[in-house]
Amino acid sequence: MTIDPETIRLYDAKAEDYAEANKPDDIHPILAGFIAALPENARVLDFGCGPGFDAALIAKSGARVDAMDASAEMVGLANAQKGVTAWQATFDDLDAPDKYHAILASFSFLHAPRASMPAHLTAIHRALKPRGLFHIALKTGTGEARDPLGRLYTYYTESELKSLLKAAGFDDFECHFGSSEGLDGVIADWITILTRKT
Repeated sequence: MTIDPETIRLYDAKAEDYAEANKPDDIHPILAGFIAALPENARVLDFGCGPGFDAALIAKSGARVDAMDASAEMVGLANAQKGVTAWQATFDDLDAPDKYHAILASFSFLHAPRASMPAHLTAIHRALKPRGLFHIALKTGTGEARDPLGRLYTYYTESELKSLLKAAGFDDFECHFGSSEGLDGVIADWITILTRKT
């Protein structure tokens, strides 16, 4: 089991605060690009969906959206979103060979231990259909640490993340970079990569 109990406890306790802080005013251009790349009638997994805002925007485009999160409170919020089917599960629970046209993991795998990342990426690769899309967003940096709220974070450099994705069988990397303030009030740098299953 690669779940950190303290991180999940924090998300359960602060689910409403997190949702309020992250409620989108409009669709982010990076998410819009992901949606634009989906095939018609795509089946999509939002892996670590939080309150389900991204999943709802994807569903609005006409895709069939599944959503998974380890926090029961987040799952409850996600299930309230139109067009979203959410359930409680951890990163270890993905076992869906060749099921999805695309998988979104937006700032979720930053809570997984570094040693578990290769296995998680392999499971995602297996769950995607041929040439399926994978979007991953993480905070950049090195090492592992807890933030001021107690959440466990694992940080990655661009080159490290690309190496892990290549080893898992992904290619055609489209990268975006930015920085934003998190629930802990800290401004952090991040990277998103949109890639495809080889």
